[in-house]
Amino acid sequence: MPALLETRDLKKHYRMGESTVRALDGVSIAVGQGEFIGLLGPSGSGKSTLLNLIAGLDRATEGSLRVFGDDLAQMSSDALSRHRQRNVGIVFQSFNLVSTMSAAENVALSMMFAGVARPERDRRAHELLEAMGLGGRERHRPPELSGGEQQRVAIARALANRPHLLLADEPTGNLDSRTSAEIMALLTELNERDGKTIMMVTHDAGLAQRYARRTVTLLDGTVVVGSNA
Repeated sequence: MPALLETRDLKKHYRMGESTVRALDGVSIAVGQGEFIGLLGPSGSGKSTLLNLIAGLDRATEGSLRVFGDDLAQMSSDALSRHRQRNVGIVFQSFNLVSTMSAAENVALSMMFAGVARPERDRRAHELLEAMGLGGRERHRPPELSGGEQQRVAIARALANRPHLLLADEPTGNLDSRTSAEIMALLTELNERDGKTIMMVTHDAGLAQRYARRTVTLLDGTVVVGSNA
């Protein structure tokens, strides 16, 4: 079976004054359908840069990045927008919810951008929030929710358009240990029960080894030799 995601010699370089920052400097990995990948490395190793490229939020400097065989480097801006809407869901460390919107409205927002009709948006938002254990909290705004509840809303939002790939960037970074365990149990259930493919960025090796099926370690923009990538 072809890889869901494959990168070959992927590079992302930035100019800072007279210097070149090599955020990614030749990353080659393959991710199969249904995997749970823990993406490890210290700050500045290129983890979040890689996720941004996979999400279509940025473009690579060199190399190839294929999702279902389509090279993101060759996509137009409109095609990348469709890729973000249909193929990937993103969960951020800081939740990134709209504070003036209710939980249900936050979940429905990505479906609105994807052109989903209002009745279906409302139905699916309610369904997802129920599945996240937030039944009865649909009308609460983010400031009225705990950190763990906000992250559950963010996961529901990421799943709203039924993406093939869930990208989680330090999803427990702002949570206490008990709430972190609850969120990780939820991600594990999505992977094992629903077959959702997950790539999770973390600096916590113990967390990755406990929950991910496989880990990939980055250092200075490259895959560390010996990583089980």
